[in-house]
Amino acid sequence: MRVEWYGQSAFHLSAGERTVAIDPFADMSAMAASRGMQFDYPPIEGVKAELLLVTHEHPDHNGVEAIGGDPAILRSTAGTLESPLGAVTAIASEHDEQAGTARGPNTIFVFELDGQRVCHFGDFGQSALRDEQAAAIGEVDLLILPVGGGPTIGAEQAAAIVERLSPRWVVPMHYRTSRIGFLETADAFLERSAHVERLAQSSFETSELPASDGPLVVVPTAP
Repeated sequence: MRVEWYGQSAFHLSAGERTVAIDPFADMSAMAASRGMQFDYPPIEGVKAELLLVTHEHPDHNGVEAIGGDPAILRSTAGTLESPLGAVTAIASEHDEQAGTARGPNTIFVFELDGQRVCHFGDFGQSALRDEQAAAIGEVDLLILPVGGGPTIGAEQAAAIVERLSPRWVVPMHYRTSRIGFLETADAFLERSAHVERLAQSSFETSELPASDGPLVVVPTAP
């Protein structure tokens, strides 16, 4: 499986002709300027997908117009849903610690690609993962998890989720880089991780990752 990170929470995963995009964004310059914040990730262009997942309706996550290929779209929902890739589990969660009253709902998406179970947490902001949410997620091969604090969980909560779910690989997302001027960096989360693989590029093949006796945290370079 090939994993491409576009910054923030935006990913494109592919295996052969099977493709899925998650939380894309288009041109964010106007919004960033109006809010006086830095968001310098380049707009996503030239990307196609069969399936497009939107974890919540914030503009740096719901830029569906950036993805071509006439994908099936599942957005900010819950349930066990059919898709071109097979069943997708959409798990209700919150973007904050106040039962969603501050920043709204968030969806954790779980699906299978290339025989590997993928879980993308979106902008998960709860103080902790609830038992019923963990049960619905089940076993995970690739866990994509926010770690930058602010409107989502930070290092301590993210590390607790990794320990609980015990995935094969973890990709941190939604944290401060040279391209984005808010959130915390991934450093505190990485310091809590026993096995870290830093990459020189923004994409990787899971088949090329080194073996590890615990969850391997894979850190692509920001695009």
